[in-house]
Amino acid sequence: MLQALYEGARLDANAREHDVPLHELETRARSARPVRSALTALAPRDRIHVISEIKRKSPSKGELAAIDDPVALAQEYEAGGASMISVLTEGRRFGGSLEDLAAVSAAVSVPVLRKDFLESEYQIVEARAAGADLVLLIMAGITDERAERLLDVARDWGMQALVEAHTPEEVDRAIAIGADIVGVNARDLSTFELDSSLFGAMVPRFPDGVIRVAESAVAEVADVARYRGQGAHAVLIGEALVTGANPRERVKEFVAA
Repeated sequence: MLQALYEGARLDANAREHDVPLHELETRARSARPVRSALTALAPRDRIHVISEIKRKSPSKGELAAIDDPVALAQEYEAGGASMISVLTEGRRFGGSLEDLAAVSAAVSVPVLRKDFLESEYQIVEARAAGADLVLLIMAGITDERAERLLDVARDWGMQALVEAHTPEEVDRAIAIGADIVGVNARDLSTFELDSSLFGAMVPRFPDGVIRVAESAVAEVADVARYRGQGAHAVLIGEALVTGANPRERVKEFVAA
C-alpha cells in the first residue's frame, strides 16, 4: 500500500511538473507569504499542542467526511485552539489537493503542514508555493539520504519537516538526519494496523530538544491525555475531528486534555 501511495504521488507530481517547470514554481514559492515557524508554534510546554487535520478519506476507512469547505473547517480548528493545521494533498486515496492547502494557508494564522507522500525536491518547492510552513517526510518510504536532502531543501525555503516514524529503527534514523520534529505514527502504513502503545515505547529514544508528536489512535480525550502523560508535545488528529459534529469544541476538549 505504501509503495502504491508513493507511486501515485510521483505520477501526479510528474504531471504537474510537466505543466509548471521547477524554475517557474520557484518563482511562485519566492512570492508566497512568509513562513510561520512550526518550532515556535509547538514550543510552549504548558499544554498539549493539537495538529488538526483536514482529511476527507483514507485507504483504511474509506470516506470520512465530504469537507466541501476546507477553509471554514480550518478556521474552526484555529478558533478551538489548534496550534497547527495539517492538510492532506494526496488526491487518489485521501481526496486532498494543493488547492486545499493554498486556500487554508491564506485563511489561518497558524502554521500549515503539507501531508503527502513526498520524495522529490519539486514536491517540497510546490508545498512552499502553496503556502506550506512544513512538510511531512515518512522514513518508511524514503532512504536516509533522500530524507536528509529533502529536509535540507525544506529548511532552505525556511520550512521545517515533521519526520514520521513507525519503528525504533525509523525513530533513530529520523533523529540521525537532524530532524527537529519527529512523529510516531501508531498506524503502520504498510498494513494500516494500529498500535496505540507504540508512542510510549518510542519516547526513551528521543533526545532532549526534539519535538515529539503522537500520530493516530486518537478517538477520545483520554487518548490525548494518555499521549500527554507519555511525553507527547503534540498530537496529530484527523478522523476524530472530521467525523465529529462540532470541530471547534472538540479541539478545545483535546487541548484541555
